Amino acid sequence: MVPTTWWIGLVARVGSAARSEDGMTTAELLGNAALGIAALVAIWAVLQTLGLDIVNWIRGQLGV
Repeated sequence: MVPTTWWIGLVARVGSAARSEDGMTTAELLGNAALGIAALVAIWAVLQTLGLDIVNWIRGQLGV
């Protein structure tokens, strides 16, 4: 069994380490924005290719 004082000290240290950062830096925000844009471009490319395949499949089914 874990001694109570040791556990309380560990929880206090972890909690203070998690709260020590005041906010995100500009570099972190720009990095997150770049990842978001990259994800949007990848999703757009996949949907565009998938959309063309679906249109071609529908045309094939209609005999157009």
